[in-house]
Amino acid sequence: RTTLLDGLAPPPGGSVLEIGCGTGWNLAQVARRYPEARLYGVDVSSVMLETALLKLQRSGHAHRVRLAQADATTFVPSNVFDLPRFDRVFLSYTLSMIPGWRVVLGRSLAALSSTGSLHIVDFGTADRLPGLCRRGLHAWLTRFDVTPRTDLRDELIRRADRESLDLFHTELYRSYAQYAVLKPH
Repeated sequence: RTTLLDGLAPPPGGSVLEIGCGTGWNLAQVARRYPEARLYGVDVSSVMLETALLKLQRSGHAHRVRLAQADATTFVPSNVFDLPRFDRVFLSYTLSMIPGWRVVLGRSLAALSSTGSLHIVDFGTADRLPGLCRRGLHAWLTRFDVTPRTDLRDELIRRADRESLDLFHTELYRSYAQYAVLKPH
């Protein structure tokens, strides 16, 4: 997540949206790192949003973040926040938990301003981990209905080509995770 958070670098006064904000940990970090940014978060779970609000209150950043309950596969920013586009949109370990993850990618790209960028960090293939570690990781993830998107890179390449976007993609921690950024040429 640190790589993603460091790479966001929104413009001063820029808008940042986290899709699948969960406990609010990422948004609290973004608020601390980028004090001029306008922050937004959505999650399908009302329980997660309650947790996020408490975390943001404890960190002193609740006044800077607008949270809303929304399904990432049907989310329309202007219906939820009266803001159609964002300078930065990010997804942190969420695509592996959403069955309709390709739809979420499309919605995320549609929510970008003309100079915006989409930042993604999620579980990788774990191909470069030792066998026992890889099997243990996959067993643990399966217990929580988490499915690493082993074809995420290929999907991002297709979208970058189709929508004339620049793509940066790398594997982290011996392919435990993958990090990607899509942005206009």
